[in-house]
Amino acid sequence: MAFIRQPFDEYLGFEYERTAADRVLVRLPLRAIHMNSVGVVHGGVISTLVDVAMSNLIEGDENGVQRAVTVDLHTTFVTGAKGTELVAKAEIVKQGRAMMYADCRVFDAKNHVVARATGSFVMRRTGN
Repeated sequence: MAFIRQPFDEYLGFEYERTAADRVLVRLPLRAIHMNSVGVVHGGVISTLVDVAMSNLIEGDENGVQRAVTVDLHTTFVTGAKGTELVAKAEIVKQGRAMMYADCRVFDAKNHVVARATGSFVMRRTGN
C-alpha cells in the first residue's frame, strides 16, 4: 500500500507503517527543530503528525497523492511531549464513499499519551 508523498512530511522526518488495513503508525524521531521555546514538541508539529497519520489511513493514489483530504481536525494536548520520538497510532472509525472519520493517539518514547485527535476527511474522486 502506498503512503502519501509530501516534501514537508519528509522534511519533518516521518516514518510510516501500516499495522492493519484500517490502522497506520507514524513515527517521528525528535530533533531540535521540532521543539518550541518551552522545550517540548511544538503543537503544530503534533497537529501535523496526527493529520498525516489519519490522512494516510486511505492509501495514496499511484502517484502518492492523497485521496482523503482533511475537513475537520481536533487535537487535544494531554501533556508536553519530550524525549527521543513520538509515535502516532491512527485508525479508521467509519468510512463511506464520501467521508472517512478517524481517531489518533500520540505516544512518547515511554509510551505515555501526549495527544489525542479526531478528524473528518472527504474522499477525493480519482482524477480531481
